[in-house]
Amino acid sequence: MAAIPSAMDRPHFIGIGGAGMSGIAKILAMRGAQVAGSDAKDSATAEALRGLGATVHLGHAGEHLAADASCVVVSSAIRADNPELAAAAERGIPVVHRSDALAALMDGSRPIAVAGTHGKTTTTSMLAVSLSTLGLDPSYAIGGDLDVPGSNAHHGGGEIFVAEADESDRSFHKYAPEVAIILNVELDHHANYASMDEIYESFETFVGRVRTGGTLVVSADHDGARELTKRIAGRDGLRVATYGEAADADVRVLRIAPHGLTSEVTVVLDGEELTFTVSVPGRHYALNAVAALAAGVALGVPASDLAQALRSYTGVKRRLQLKGAAGGVQVIDSYAHHPTEISADLEAIRGGAGEGRVLVVFQPHLFSRTQELGVEMGEALTLADASVVLDIYPAREDPIPGVTSALIIDAAAARGADVTPLHDKGAVADTIAGMARPGDLVLTMGAGDVTDLGPEILARLES
Repeated sequence: MAAIPSAMDRPHFIGIGGAGMSGIAKILAMRGAQVAGSDAKDSATAEALRGLGATVHLGHAGEHLAADASCVVVSSAIRADNPELAAAAERGIPVVHRSDALAALMDGSRPIAVAGTHGKTTTTSMLAVSLSTLGLDPSYAIGGDLDVPGSNAHHGGGEIFVAEADESDRSFHKYAPEVAIILNVELDHHANYASMDEIYESFETFVGRVRTGGTLVVSADHDGARELTKRIAGRDGLRVATYGEAADADVRVLRIAPHGLTSEVTVVLDGEELTFTVSVPGRHYALNAVAALAAGVALGVPASDLAQALRSYTGVKRRLQLKGAAGGVQVIDSYAHHPTEISADLEAIRGGAGEGRVLVVFQPHLFSRTQELGVEMGEALTLADASVVLDIYPAREDPIPGVTSALIIDAAAARGADVTPLHDKGAVADTIAGMARPGDLVLTMGAGDVTDLGPEILARLES
């Protein structure tokens, strides 16, 4: 069993139920640490952690922090006035950012770090599932559950560690991967980045963290990724492997053939053609699979074996996840919250919709993102046959005067889209039931609690 960093043998996690935090907590618990933490509400993820021996408190209070805690682990979402953070300061207990905790867990392994504005969770999951299928038993930390609550992380017996590398708060600067993947580079996270130049500088720093002799796998199709590749050209000790449909890609995609909700992908790798199936729909997911293939090959995994194993990936929760069907209507959940993601998921679903319509329940995520990208979100929603747009999910942010969902609704309506504002989330199920017809697909879309509406919509469709 891998050693537990001494500072984390009795960690306390503030927000332990979160996607990123719970994965680190799970790995530490599997390694034998005495894990504790708190979260605002109970969840299946919290229960899964309890099953591993962790202590999970509900709500935030200073008394939840044990006297013998070795450290307090936080994410960038934890506010400075959190009572457990204040208790840690009073008692002199070290505070560790989750990125430092994850970096410590990767010590002694062969890390693959997956970065990019979109697609990190999917690509990390594809690698975790396919490498596991091949019996390599990787450790992994993913920003979403594979199949059941708590399946976002694993402490494996193999030498490979696959992890998402989050650029939102520059925390991916903490990792030192043997292989880094950069799927795309776009302006997002407007509270932390003021310009594309800042984004490029941040990704350049991440690339500079790749171990000497390591490999950068980077998109040859995405404009931002191509610009980044130019900026880091000629770095000593770094091998660059590009992938995509571009004619100059090192791993070139010849064909992506959709077959309902799957795709068949043909690539040229080291001069030889290789064809494999991706068991999720859409061109962008197919390209994520090619990135995973290139990264695994960079670590020495045979390409033909990995290509076949990639077929075993069938999705991750909230990434075009089928929630069920009722009355001839399928309800699918999507985490898409950036215009590029919204467009990609709608195009992917359109390919599997047949004669049915695509109906969207969209919940904008963050005031800052809506302020900067609201018009583009509205433009993306024109790909749906009809949309219902909810109020902004604030997450960690305070409201910004004048920034509402109207920015999105007006932009969509100006382009002829059928879009309905809805301020009462409790009315969504009835609204959708009145719109949907047999054969339609309904997407609940966004990074907030819109995901909770899927079961309500299905129940209403059944009644």
